Amino acid sequence: MRRRIARIAVVTIAMLMFAATIALAVPQSSQTQTPQTSSPQQQKPGTPGEAGGPTGDMGPIAIPKKPADNTPPPPPARKPQQEKLPQYTITTDVPLVNVDVLVSTKDGQFIPGLKKDNFKVFEDGVEQKVTNFTQQEAPITAVMLVEFASTNYYFMMDALNAGYNFANTLKKDDWAALIAFDMKPEILVDFTQDKRAIFAGLNRLRIPGFSETCVFDALYDTLDRVDGIEGRKYVILIATGYDSFSKITYDTILKKVKATPNTVIYSVGIGQALLQYLDAQGGLGSIRRLDYLQAQNELTTFSRLTGGKAYFPRFEGELPEIFADIGNSIRNEYALAYHPTNPKLDGSYRKLKVELIGPDGTPLKMRDQKGKEVKYQVIAREGYTAKHVVD
Repeated sequence: MRRRIARIAVVTIAMLMFAATIALAVPQSSQTQTPQTSSPQQQKPGTPGEAGGPTGDMGPIAIPKKPADNTPPPPPARKPQQEKLPQYTITTDVPLVNVDVLVSTKDGQFIPGLKKDNFKVFEDGVEQKVTNFTQQEAPITAVMLVEFASTNYYFMMDALNAGYNFANTLKKDDWAALIAFDMKPEILVDFTQDKRAIFAGLNRLRIPGFSETCVFDALYDTLDRVDGIEGRKYVILIATGYDSFSKITYDTILKKVKATPNTVIYSVGIGQALLQYLDAQGGLGSIRRLDYLQAQNELTTFSRLTGGKAYFPRFEGELPEIFADIGNSIRNEYALAYHPTNPKLDGSYRKLKVELIGPDGTPLKMRDQKGKEVKYQVIAREGYTAKHVVD
């Protein structure tokens, strides 16, 4: 029994020795290797890490990474804060007053060739310094305001004849409008450069409506409409001037005339032949005669205050010459401008006066080719209303 156990042990030892011999005979490379997981502490020395460079014998070479495109720039160095001082802006509104001046002979002929130094402008008696000066001939912007009421046939015919004569003087670059009035104004033709439209509007004036003539209301409404138009405007008022039913008073229309800038009124009184005939025959009556005399005075005042002229023709043959004179006046004039010495914007009315002087400062004297002294007239608006600013 013991021999059998010994023999088994010898065989077992022999088998173990044989297995060990085979294991030693197998090459090392043929053994199956199990990947090993290294800890972060073991990986850090052998990798580039955040430096981003290759690994050398001495470790990773540090090459800085470029920042990404969305990386915000570094904040600027903070400067010591200084106390901010308040900023103030000073603005001044210095008004510019424009004055159009007509210098003509006694018979209405325009006198050209005057210089800036020949003009003196006074505002409320104080001399002003003229800053802008031009002699101009330019297209016009005009409103023909015609009285057409059921009052008298001769009045209506005079109004139409005057209207046609004015329309004949219009040029291709002129702007004109036509308004007729009796009890109330009616715009027959809005502003146009086609004179045929003005003629067509006048052709509509055949059957009058009311017998009332509200010249104050019509003129006020017209001035209110043209006030918003830039530049120089003209109102050709063709009327008897007699007002029978206006809502506003004479004082109100005078204030409106004075307060409307850059607007000149030329008045043409109609019905003069008939009125003078009736007056001579005693058929007009003292009260009616005073009414029409007052009407003529009102037309003259409207024109004088704005630098225009008033005409009272007795015959139809006078109309072409009258409107030629108006055209010569409004197309040829001297334009002056100045900054007033009184800068207050108080809405006050300020009187104007324009004089002509010679090189020596004395009143200018003109002579014709024969050496004879020529009498002249200086026509400009009598004043203007300053702007009003409420404090």
